[in-house]
Amino acid sequence: MKKICIIVLSFLMTTGAFAQKEISGVTPAKSIKVGEQNLSFNGAGLREKMFLDLYVGALYLETKTKDANKIMNNDESMAITLDIVSSLITSDKMITAINEGFENATKGKTAPLKEKIQQFKDAFKDEIVKGDRFVIAYTKAGGTSVSKNGKTVKTIPGYDFKKALFGIWFCDEPADEDLKEGMLGLD
Repeated sequence: MKKICIIVLSFLMTTGAFAQKEISGVTPAKSIKVGEQNLSFNGAGLREKMFLDLYVGALYLETKTKDANKIMNNDESMAITLDIVSSLITSDKMITAINEGFENATKGKTAPLKEKIQQFKDAFKDEIVKGDRFVIAYTKAGGTSVSKNGKTVKTIPGYDFKKALFGIWFCDEPADEDLKEGMLGLD
């Protein structure tokens, strides 16, 4: 009987270590499918501003890594999910944040990507409400697609764009340092 209790206790402790953690009411999936590829959960975190929870960001990769430069520079399938957890996020605020993010990610050199950045911002022009889910997915063959609540709204070609886009979260001046660390699995 004692052995059975130890086995059951060990099992419960082990499975708890593999459970996804809930962040601001969102439990990221263990994996997602992008095209024909299954991507594994790498990490997740919370985007906050002035102590307000805005969205939960989760990163999915072919091969897990804690190296932000690899994420920005790898030309392989990857995705970020953004689960909106605040009614304070509006389309205008999201677009302002996107502009700032691209400025930081490219060190102010957005001109070569101007048209692609505009296409990306267009994916966020419709009303954004609490509970919306965006999936930003990159594949070598298909470029970057943006879906909102399961419906693809934009596809932007180019590895150059992908590098700048993922730089929003993983460059030296990311949108949110705690979110970056969470998505890298460092927290």
